[in-house]
Amino acid sequence: MSNSCARFGRSCPSSLLNCWIGCPGAIPSAAATTSTWYSPTADRCGSTTAGIVPGLVERTVANLREVRPNLYFNVPAGYAALLPLLEREPAAARAFLDRLRFAFFAGAGLPQQLWERLDALARSHGSDMRITASWGSTESCPVATSVHFTTERSDCIGVPVPGVELALVPVANTTEARLRGPNLTPGYHRRPDLAATAFDEHGFFRTGDAVDFTDSRDPLAGLIFRGRIAEDFKLATGTFVTVGTLRPRLLSAARGLLNDAVICGENAEYVTALVWLHPDHLGRVDADGAPDGGLRDELRVALRRLADEGGGTSQRIERVAISTEPRSADAGEITDKGYINQRAVRSRRDHDVAQVYADPCPVQVVARK
Repeated sequence: MSNSCARFGRSCPSSLLNCWIGCPGAIPSAAATTSTWYSPTADRCGSTTAGIVPGLVERTVANLREVRPNLYFNVPAGYAALLPLLEREPAAARAFLDRLRFAFFAGAGLPQQLWERLDALARSHGSDMRITASWGSTESCPVATSVHFTTERSDCIGVPVPGVELALVPVANTTEARLRGPNLTPGYHRRPDLAATAFDEHGFFRTGDAVDFTDSRDPLAGLIFRGRIAEDFKLATGTFVTVGTLRPRLLSAARGLLNDAVICGENAEYVTALVWLHPDHLGRVDADGAPDGGLRDELRVALRRLADEGGGTSQRIERVAISTEPRSADAGEITDKGYINQRAVRSRRDHDVAQVYADPCPVQVVARK
């Protein structure tokens, strides 16, 4: 496998499902050119305790028109805020795409629908830019895998970067990605107790992230991200619900109506969700979160669209409740990367979770049937 960028089974303990070692040459060397990159975090346009701050996304668009980057970095929440503006303002989109080679995301899963819209926008303006991603953690400083090849899947996190060993370990109903390599921290400052539980008996860091193969017949097609293992739960039937895959599928099925969602249903008969509307649609609900007739119909269509994709009870959502209270970073509901903490929200808003299961449905709840 001299031409391969990864291989399996090198000095791997038999208890590990697979061990994947990134090899030199996995990532092509960048050309020696001057690059202009742009990260909107410096612009303060991302998520806050109040969601997207009015006016600052527009300032980001103005800055992008001036900077015209050839490398662009953002988290999925940032793309969700930016893309509608670029779709409405062709001149801004042309300026943004003028020199852009790569649009990069990390920190959370990007809904497939956002990927497809961004790609369609680029093609409509004659751009051949590519969307790419990587995956890792603070403990891996921070990268562990990279998508250095062309893919059409937003959940692909690529293959291990050179020197990183990635072990695939069965945990409950899924497979956890564990890491070992020179970029991994040896522990936590003055917290040996944390290090004792963070690493397994073979020295692999327990990431807590679930992964799977993009193509089980071709490991070089990369891994797909299945979400945080701690976010998953069981329905009353004993069926596992994989939040990390269901949430982006719901956002994609909603086709721009929703900004975020928390998947609910632990020990319940069916899956539901608390949802937050995209800023473009906030005016379509009243103070109690009750949607107007048109929005209710559109959300119902989105739930049916998701159900039509198949996958059984654990992969469809029967009801959604529109939340008008912003997610709170101070309460631990969102991270600095804009990713929503599923369990923290369900715990803090347990009354809202109970309401989405109430009969008859409260006014802010939309049912699939």
